[in-house]
Amino acid sequence: MICELLKAWDGTLRRRGGETAVAQASDRRSCTFRQLDENATGWLAAHSSPAGLAGRSVLFSAPNGIEWFTIFLGLLRAGATLVPLDPAEPPDAQRRLAEALRAAFRWDGSRLVPLPSALRYRQPVRLIKLTSGTNGSPRPLAFTASQLLADAGQVTATMGIRPSDLNYALIPLGHSYGLGNLALPLVAKGVPLVCGAAPLPHAVADDFQRWRPTVFPCVPAVWRALASSEVDPASLRSLRLAISAGAPLPAEVAREFVARFGIRLHNFYGSSETGGISFDRTGASTLAGGVGRALLGVRISQLRGERVQVCSAAVFTRANRTIRGRLGCWTPPDRVTVGARGELRLAGRRGAMVKVAGRRVSLTEVELMLRRLPGVRDAWVQVGPGPNAVLGAALAADRTASQLRAEMLPTTAAWKVPKRWIVLAALPLTARGKVDTRGLYARLFG
Repeated sequence: MICELLKAWDGTLRRRGGETAVAQASDRRSCTFRQLDENATGWLAAHSSPAGLAGRSVLFSAPNGIEWFTIFLGLLRAGATLVPLDPAEPPDAQRRLAEALRAAFRWDGSRLVPLPSALRYRQPVRLIKLTSGTNGSPRPLAFTASQLLADAGQVTATMGIRPSDLNYALIPLGHSYGLGNLALPLVAKGVPLVCGAAPLPHAVADDFQRWRPTVFPCVPAVWRALASSEVDPASLRSLRLAISAGAPLPAEVAREFVARFGIRLHNFYGSSETGGISFDRTGASTLAGGVGRALLGVRISQLRGERVQVCSAAVFTRANRTIRGRLGCWTPPDRVTVGARGELRLAGRRGAMVKVAGRRVSLTEVELMLRRLPGVRDAWVQVGPGPNAVLGAALAADRTASQLRAEMLPTTAAWKVPKRWIVLAALPLTARGKVDTRGLYARLFG
């Protein structure tokens, strides 16, 4: 039985086969939808396994661009279960992931490497997302084609993204955000994209002037960099929809961006388990720190303790079998409140309460206090290991740790003032655009 994703792709080929599908700003190469399909067929003929790939899990990574889609579509045509990784993942880490997930093959950049002890997935499973677990080890989430298509459909319908648009791709295509907003809209809806050269303000401005993209899903770190840059505001004039997700966007960054470019940012909230959850359609909620209302096709119910339940056809259900009708349901770990008009607001992560010197401390509260200090652009707070744990803070700021600590002391309880400090120009990020908490933890407490 042909996969629903392939049916959608074949429909895209019939409608848009001769039109440009993917462009690469780095080398100005591009290819049509039909050429992309031909590339995939050729790749599969050159690299298919004698044992076959149907139902077998294959880990692969490639930079955003023509090669990524070539491998993605080739594996899809082979009936494989796809496991896309961030291209920044080192080869040794990819090998360890492949072994831990009991994958059948790993793409090493030139060939499919067979692996022992492979796990065969049931036919409906088409893609495995990897999300960070509480112990730091990636957790596999198995999705069917219908769940992936539902997410892409909900995203494009709610955001009004059409085949006449041109997406600008900086976020990794294999991340949940990149899949739902970039890769799957191209495959299923025929929305083309241009892959950005680099996540730097002047590189972004140059790409926009050449390619004229209309939709740009990205992460707060890039929006902050653009808002504080010296690029010509006119360089982004083709942009009609600027989307922020992957990490919380400070309201002041949204205000700085609209003041500089005359373009509102639109908060988008989602998770690997659910795909998209909510979107700020007008951009007004983002200016006040909100994350909009539920996407079309998504149901959100307020639970006790600032929790919500998210139900939709896109929700991962293999580990959590709570299902209403045909909708999967999931309760994210975030603390979320729902306003009278359905507006969502994030209030931090659940379980962010720790004990310091025998007293309970909210890490979210301390982070908010630090962010309010003059000269502080961002903050991350955590408690160290051991029975005599201390509070540590990493900040992006223009002032010294001693200055910031001195300012906190007169108005803050002593046990809420961090004992260990790191002050940087900017907090380090992972390839997915999120704060590198693992690296900061090692620097604070290693």
